[in-house]
This record gives sequence, C-alpha cells and structure tokens, in this order.
Amino acid sequence: MIARYVWVAALVAVGCGGGPAVRRTGGQTADSSPIPSTARPPDRQSASAAIVFLGTSLTAGYGLADPATQAYPALLQAKLDSAGRAFRVVNAGLSGESSAGALSRIDFLLRRDTVAVLIVETGANDGLRGQDPDSVRARIQAIFDRAKQTIPPPRLVLVGMEALPNLGQDYVRRFHAIFPEVARANRAALVPFLLAGVAGVDSLNQDDGIHPTAAGHRLLAQNVWPVLEEVTRTRLHQ
Repeated sequence: MIARYVWVAALVAVGCGGGPAVRRTGGQTADSSPIPSTARPPDRQSASAAIVFLGTSLTAGYGLADPATQAYPALLQAKLDSAGRAFRVVNAGLSGESSAGALSRIDFLLRRDTVAVLIVETGANDGLRGQDPDSVRARIQAIFDRAKQTIPPPRLVLVGMEALPNLGQDYVRRFHAIFPEVARANRAALVPFLLAGVAGVDSLNQDDGIHPTAAGHRLLAQNVWPVLEEVTRTRLHQ
C-alpha cells in the first residue's frame, strides 16, 4: 500500500495547478520582476550558458510561496554558483503539461536561449492519463532530436517518472522503460526518479498531499544535483 501511494502521489503531483511557463532563476521572471539571488559569482556568463528545465508543475514549483527561489531549479542555480559553474538556469516548467505540450514548446525555448544543458522532466501527466508509452517515447525522442539540431547541441538530461500501478503491470513496465532507454539511445544523463524520497511523505508535501513543499523541493534538488554536477563538470573540460 505504501508503494502504491508513492507512485500515485508522484503522478498526480504534476496534473493540476497553474504557473508561469518560463522563469529565469537568479535573474528576472518573464514579467521582468527582479528575483533575489544569493552567492552569485560576478563572472557568470548569463548571456551564453543557459541550463533549461523543460518540465511540469514539479519543475514550475506549483503551490510554493516563492517558486522563483524555492523550486528545485532555483536551488540548483545556488549549487552551481557555489561550485563556480558559470551557468544561468531557466525554469521552463508548466503545470499540467504533457509530453505533447513540451514538444510544442521546445523550438521556442531553443530559439530564445543558447542552451548549454537541456533537462527534460515530462511524461508524468501522460502516465496519469494512460497515454500510450510508445507515443510518449516518440515525443521525448522528438524533443531530443530538435535539441541535437542546434549548433552547438546542448548536453541532454532526462528525468525519470513512474506510472500509476492501477494501469497494470505491463503498462507500468513499459512506461518505466521509456526513460532509461531513451537516455541510452541519446547518450543523455538520467535522473532515475525526481520524487525519490519525497512522494508519499506527508511532511514533504503540501496540504493537498501531492505537491512538494519547499523542504520537498530541497530533496528534489538533491536528487538532480549529482547528475547536473557531473554534466556541467564534464562540459567545462571539453
């Protein structure tokens, strides 16, 4: 029962709410409102080294008092700054978005920034709605294909998600396989499960029981950081 609740919480977390489609962390929001920032190195190459998070409400920071500073992409900006990595995080999370929506936005995001790293967190709403895993896989592949056409192409990171258990074991297995298989096929780094250690934990989720609190987002950042740290460290030596 606990495991079942964890997967349900993980999928439902991205299926509701609303939020801004694009937010620059440590810089300005889409409406040009200033965002407080700490530990920002003076030599950050903000005009040329973007890390774009293409995601759902989990990335957007739905329900947080200040998503611009509390959502996990903002926390990762602080970690990058502390590590002396000259990258600018762009939070392109959008609540309720499916892989089809993410695919429809990728060209715009690639045009508006020179993207050094593209982190894709999508598919959870597709799983919630029982969408065909092969179609989800094809859309994620199409996102990566678009990214690889840019010059220079960004480093790719894929964030894994799980399907609802009540959709049947075959569906759960096929859905789970999307993420490691697409990552391998594209030589992308993989975050196995964004909500590891958070989904189903009451103290780490908001009153609705499904959206992570600020403390929950701190754990999401910890889940992503080892992969992002390696990706950005490797890029520095290329």
